[in-house]
Amino acid sequence: MTWITTLFPLWALLFSLLAFWQPEFFAAGKPLIVPLLGSVMFGMGMTLTWQRFGAVLRRPGRVGLGLVLQYLVMPFAAWAVALALGLPPALLAGLVLVGASPGGTASNLVCYLARGDLALSITLTTVSTLLAIVATPLLTWLYVGERVPVPVAAMLFSIVKIVLLPVALGVLINSLFGRRWSGFARLQQLFPLLSVVAIVAIIAIVVGLNQANLATMGWLIALAVVLHNGIGLAAGYGFGWLATRDERTARTLAIEVGMQNSGLAVALAVQYFSAAAALPGALFSVWHNLSGSLLAAWWSRRPPQPQGCANTRE
Repeated sequence: MTWITTLFPLWALLFSLLAFWQPEFFAAGKPLIVPLLGSVMFGMGMTLTWQRFGAVLRRPGRVGLGLVLQYLVMPFAAWAVALALGLPPALLAGLVLVGASPGGTASNLVCYLARGDLALSITLTTVSTLLAIVATPLLTWLYVGERVPVPVAAMLFSIVKIVLLPVALGVLINSLFGRRWSGFARLQQLFPLLSVVAIVAIIAIVVGLNQANLATMGWLIALAVVLHNGIGLAAGYGFGWLATRDERTARTLAIEVGMQNSGLAVALAVQYFSAAAALPGALFSVWHNLSGSLLAAWWSRRPPQPQGCANTRE
């Protein structure tokens, strides 16, 4: 099962090509996007307990730095890249939605492989996901509201249903049964596989819906996604190193800032904008897992440098 989940980028690429070849079959799954993402969020909640959120109080400085980078750098970078490349309004909205989304669920695995700070990674993913309830619709409105109508209130309630409720339900079940049922650990092991299946299905559906757009503008959208992801990785690492002089923290922030919950961006784009607006999120989901995996492979062979300065206390 582990090899199936670690080869996620390959499955995403293969099913993207299959959906490009047979778009009608996969496009019919459009109504499944939101339930599939909800299942991913539920699986994330099943790995968490209420005590996990206390980590924020123990590490406010680094958690705060990660959140600031997440929600300042990525939406602005998306907006700047989209304008520089002259993307049409729908694709601009879709790329900004990716930038305004929280950290991706795969970032924790990538952080572990990259010898980063796994506890910090999990904390940042969790807290940024909860903040997304307000941050994602407001930041999207801030950057694209003049060009594309953004239903902030409706989007906020959708994120509550897609993200908050499934995560909270998963946390509740884990807290109640995690230590009382001996078979619970085996059940938890299924959720990474289910998450991979769900995300691959979402990507394939979006590719099927956008086969014509990919045929005409695929290279331009791909360039925008690569640039956006690269800016996030570089900014996370650079600012993380400058602020802490700690290699493990810098690696963690690079991964957390550069890897987005593009599935959420896809679900919101399909629901409130258009199928075309979901395309940047679908391509980002493929690319950021490829770039993150390559970066993790590079860092895994290089032990983190010792923390350099005394001014890293929080």
